[in-house]
Amino acid sequence: MKILLPAHRRVTGVVASVAVGTLLLTACGSSVTAQQSPDDAADATILENCDREVVVDGVPEAAVGMHPAQTELLLRLGLADRLAGQAQAAAQALPEDVAASAEAVPVIGGIEPPSREDLLAVRPDFVYSPTTYEFTAEQGFASIDQLQQGGAAVYVATGGCFERRMTGEVTDLFADLENLGRIFDVPDEAADLIARSRTELDEVAAAIADVEPLRVAQVYVEGTTLQAIGAGIEYDILRLAGADNVYGPEQEAFSEFFAATITPESLAAEQPDALVFSAYDEDHKAATREYLTTTFPDLPAVREDRLIAVSSADVFPGTLGNISVVRDIAERLYPDVF
Repeated sequence: MKILLPAHRRVTGVVASVAVGTLLLTACGSSVTAQQSPDDAADATILENCDREVVVDGVPEAAVGMHPAQTELLLRLGLADRLAGQAQAAAQALPEDVAASAEAVPVIGGIEPPSREDLLAVRPDFVYSPTTYEFTAEQGFASIDQLQQGGAAVYVATGGCFERRMTGEVTDLFADLENLGRIFDVPDEAADLIARSRTELDEVAAAIADVEPLRVAQVYVEGTTLQAIGAGIEYDILRLAGADNVYGPEQEAFSEFFAATITPESLAAEQPDALVFSAYDEDHKAATREYLTTTFPDLPAVREDRLIAVSSADVFPGTLGNISVVRDIAERLYPDVF
């Protein structure tokens, strides 16, 4: 399988996960649970996160969101005054309703994760990341061990744990919110976010309950290289949106990794009713749409104008975008029921 690595090296969305997948092999697993330490319950929370025991001493006062999606979650939990930094801030704009509350939070790093020196300089006591790539020492980033030695607890989104990457679900986000609620002592705020997200998913499920599922392929295009997505959170997003996935984890091509390079001929043979593709900016979206329309003019997806673009950031593990993109796709697939 050929693995894509775009020249601009954005650490968002599908391509970032493909590029760094092998780096996650030894770094994390699938279990993410939280419990209070029996000996020191009032002062510490003990988490099992990506096959690591994480001890959070007290309520963090200098947290860092390692991606805007994680920063957004911390802001929505009312933790702006406990943020010491927001990383990769140029990778994705914060939603307008929370952006103002982050204006005083130092920005560390642009599109890529911050350097080791820049992250350690803000003296974090809690670092919340979408994947373990952000801690790759070979890339010049602070490793988990280095952060722990500096007094920071490190938490990775459930869907960003390698073993969970193949079987991840949209609702993995709820485990993260429950854990954050415990860590920061904001259980009511976390429960409210979970409840609102569950309601949104339930509304979509009710709307599409009686539709005839359309066959949908999810792809990623970089230049003229075409990849299919057949497992993980991306697969679950399509499932919840009422799609009959063309590609799935039961297929050999996705038995070991959630993405695989395919030929245009193989996609054309599937004749999907719709194509969902992720894009990291407007230029990439336009280029992908141009490639798909010119390469596959006879596909039902192209003829019926069912080319559905989603933001790469919204399929990144552990984001509220995982919830909203389910509705976005469902509305495009089945406009008559919304």
